[in-house]
Amino acid sequence: MIVGIPKEIKTKETRVSVTPDGVRKLVQEGSKVLVQQKTGMASGFKDEEYAKAGATLYADADAVWEKAELIVKVKEPVESEYRYLRPGLALFTYLHLASVPPLTEALCKNKVTGIGYETVELPDGELPLLTPMSEVAGRIASQIGTYLLHANHGGKGLLLGGVTGTSKGLVTVIGAGHVGMNAAFVAQGLGAEVVMLDIKEHKLNHIREVFGDKVKAIRSTPQSIAEWVVKSDLLVGAVLVSGDKAPTVVSKEMVGSMEEGSAIVDVAIDQGGCIETSRPTTHAEPTYKDRGVIHYCVTNMPALTPRTSTEALTKATFPYLLKMANLGLHKAIDQDPALKLGLQTENGKAIHPIIQKLFPQWA
Repeated sequence: MIVGIPKEIKTKETRVSVTPDGVRKLVQEGSKVLVQQKTGMASGFKDEEYAKAGATLYADADAVWEKAELIVKVKEPVESEYRYLRPGLALFTYLHLASVPPLTEALCKNKVTGIGYETVELPDGELPLLTPMSEVAGRIASQIGTYLLHANHGGKGLLLGGVTGTSKGLVTVIGAGHVGMNAAFVAQGLGAEVVMLDIKEHKLNHIREVFGDKVKAIRSTPQSIAEWVVKSDLLVGAVLVSGDKAPTVVSKEMVGSMEEGSAIVDVAIDQGGCIETSRPTTHAEPTYKDRGVIHYCVTNMPALTPRTSTEALTKATFPYLLKMANLGLHKAIDQDPALKLGLQTENGKAIHPIIQKLFPQWA
């Protein structure tokens, strides 16, 4: 198979989809790999490493997209890349179609086989290709939140952990999946008071098992969310419904009840966000204020730590990529139920049930 690795062009996206070591394994097992020059630079991988691994390097993205049978990316194609989409092309990346209707249309109109990392799902419900970036984003969320609360960034001037004779800041995390647990881990480590809300009893029990009495576990209801949001210095939105648009669990009124200079980090923004006042931002312009509260809603948070993020992501995605390259796309999908759930578009149609529900015109 001819595998293409173009450079990511989403604003300040620094990750790369395949490492030189991954390229070497693909080439050793018979695939041809095309890599755009400087693709891995921000993650610490030089062009020479890709060339030595057996890749063919191209100066621009056009040749990589045009010659490849399977394009492997980190983030969904941006609008300027839609021109590369064509029948017979397969795309393996984070798609997050729920929050990007124009991309769904572009994939279907151009009959691209789109396989989204975020809906590859194991029998136990685990999302193996979403998990590593959720862990990174969760930890980043609390670190960023701490930074935003500093007065020179418009925050209320609060040290989350406090010091002797002062009160601690309160961090409320809504959602106790991988994002939420990692956000709580960092916030608790900083010495903050931490509250986590979730609708599932087994998740609440897991919080208690992991953190003991260091983190408060609360059943999530509109009333309990409102009760804790108003008290929060930092609010982390970590609600996930696999492949679907994130539910709005925090209203404008709740945000308005927070003290001025408080901060919100909505990690669910990739899937539309779980806070009513959230809107997507970029690493170039990451924050804005709404109702006196600082909002951070960057859609590719893990790009802040490309070395860690690339290592974690490629470790998870590569076995699936290698299987597709060796067996062929359709045979690999047929043989692997988890990968089959990653299939979102094919032959001009939405394939995944959630994508069909969101975009019935393409079902």
